[in-house]
Amino acid sequence: MSRDLHIRAATPEDLVWIHELRHRVYAQELGQHTPRPDRRLYDALDGDNVYLVAARGPVRIGFVSLTPPWLGQYGLDKYLTRDELPLLSEGGLFEVRILTVEPRWRSTAVAPLLMYAALRWISSRGGRTVVAMGRTELLDMYLAVGLRPVGRTVRSGAVTFEVLTGEVAGLTQVATTRYRTVLERFGSLVDWQLDMEWAPGPDGCEHGGASFTAIGTDFRTLHRRHEVVAADVLDAWFPPAPGAGAALTEDPAWTARTSPPTGAEGLLSELAKARALPVETLVAGAGSSDLIFRAFGRWLTPESRVLLLDPGYGEYAHVTERVIGCRVDRFRLHRRDGWRIDFARLASVVGAGRYDLVVVVNPNNPTGRHASAAELRTLIAAAPAGTRWWIDEAYLGYVDLAESLAPLAAVDPRVVVCTSLSKMYALSGVRAAFLVAEPATAALLRRWTPPWAVSLPAQLAAVAALRDPAHYRSCWLRTHTLRRQLAADLAQVDDTAVIEEGVANFLNITLPYDGPSAARLVRECRRHDVYLRDLSPLSPQHEGRTVRVAVRDTAENARIVAAYGAALETLRPGSLSRQSTGSPADVAAGYAR
Repeated sequence: MSRDLHIRAATPEDLVWIHELRHRVYAQELGQHTPRPDRRLYDALDGDNVYLVAARGPVRIGFVSLTPPWLGQYGLDKYLTRDELPLLSEGGLFEVRILTVEPRWRSTAVAPLLMYAALRWISSRGGRTVVAMGRTELLDMYLAVGLRPVGRTVRSGAVTFEVLTGEVAGLTQVATTRYRTVLERFGSLVDWQLDMEWAPGPDGCEHGGASFTAIGTDFRTLHRRHEVVAADVLDAWFPPAPGAGAALTEDPAWTARTSPPTGAEGLLSELAKARALPVETLVAGAGSSDLIFRAFGRWLTPESRVLLLDPGYGEYAHVTERVIGCRVDRFRLHRRDGWRIDFARLASVVGAGRYDLVVVVNPNNPTGRHASAAELRTLIAAAPAGTRWWIDEAYLGYVDLAESLAPLAAVDPRVVVCTSLSKMYALSGVRAAFLVAEPATAALLRRWTPPWAVSLPAQLAAVAALRDPAHYRSCWLRTHTLRRQLAADLAQVDDTAVIEEGVANFLNITLPYDGPSAARLVRECRRHDVYLRDLSPLSPQHEGRTVRVAVRDTAENARIVAAYGAALETLRPGSLSRQSTGSPADVAAGYAR
């Protein structure tokens, strides 16, 4: 097998062949459908579902279809009601269908490659669960790739199918462990033309920060930092307070070689004064991720139930689902509601859910929406006593620090507030954060905090930053002005995209359905050294169409606008077909319905 075998998104020209192949296989060969005079077999979801195609040179040899959840209907709907198959009503469910291969290619690797392409496409759009129908005589093969029967069979024409499902994370683990050697070999042989990477990330989490790869993670080409626009991470566009900068440069040799205060005592004292909180309620960490891993690792087990807002900061899903293995539910926020929390619905879900932990990022990353402290206090007060609340306030300074729930967390054992000093205080590089909890909870977490967890440069800079609130108030206000201007400039480039500002130091661009995918736009902007964030892997709510853009200074914002315009101009001609993906279920015979 050579590089002339490629996997790509279907083009409009592929559809005639797809309809003809479907007729040959499902009408003439399998007797599943009545033959048609035009020898083409159509599907009710054509035009809305997505296709991926395998071809060898100019010859098409196989395809697979997928139906994403944002369509609101599935192929299975014509066989089973939602009451008969409740799985169809779950969020984040992708249906994989009609993996079909030309007869002479069925004994090759084409079907498994299309299956793997389908899985990667679904994962890249934030999919969490797959549903498929597979021929009952091939059930062992479906089980081998990680799918499992749900206990329902479907009869279509002369063919009986088993309804199968699988978690995307589990299917990915099977693919990358059980079939790792095969995938590594295929990775060097196949011309992969899809808009996601061939292989998933090493830990399965999309952290962002690809811009540093362009600068150089070996630190040999740091001059590139002046050429790359790092709008894919939410680092501040402004410098830290002058005192913080001076603390880092006054005697760097001493700072580098000197051990910091063991428990960040000076930093905690300064935080207590700045936020009017008892020092015994504070725990310091090397960034909010440090605190998330440390606290969740102490509180949660695989038996714990966790509720996350969706969309939401991806680190929470990563830690709870992949690291700890909790049972995680999503409370979905919707574009039609302006991404705002429906508090009555959330109260009902929490009240009935018996959750050990509910996570609320406020303001939300990535939607940029803020919920008032009063609404959250009312919600928490009415929640079950056994439910703990983790409130992430990493971007609250862009709204008003008076909106913090830290005073509540200091006295209510059910509430913990986490605040990063990285983003709002322009200290991402030194890593500093803190959480607020009632004294007993805080004391337990401090006991599980290693000594010298926060570096001396971080402690020095953070203390100096906290002593200069006027500097940051000015920067936060200027951020709103820059964001509004950036939004206006982006809207002028293309009036078919939706620009959503929010309240923090970023905005989102949602591309039209007939436009390029978010992944392709991000990739094209990188050609101009402008790095944006594709939000697709974080949630299917983004529908593969939403890009997050961090606010930068005036000059870099102008580069973002220019790169965005150039990327759209490049992508418009032939890249806008809506793709499709196929069923991991149909490895062997090359077709499943």
